Amino acid sequence: MVTFHAGLTLPGPDDLARIRAQFLVLHGADDPYAGKELIAQFQNSLRQAGVDWQMVFYGNAVHSFTNPAAGTDKSKGAAYNPLAAKRSWEHMKLFLQEILQVNSN
Repeated sequence: MVTFHAGLTLPGPDDLARIRAQFLVLHGADDPYAGKELIAQFQNSLRQAGVDWQMVFYGNAVHSFTNPAAGTDKSKGAAYNPLAAKRSWEHMKLFLQEILQVNSN
């Protein structure tokens, strides 16, 4: 499972027991919609469930960093960041290449 600037939710105990997917969470380091406490709880939930997960943070990026239609005003909480968008796309390709064992070029 790959997420770009996702709204993080905490999985319940029953959900955690059923997770079989590998996770790649691509997240803006300055995303106002997911605070440090929520991120820590989300990560701890995945740890406790023994899930194979990765979380990558992009500096100077807020929510919607891959969406050019979000504009560039970070003060609104959602804004396009072309560098974070490019980097996150590359991270996704590496992740998929690893789990699918294919060449993504």
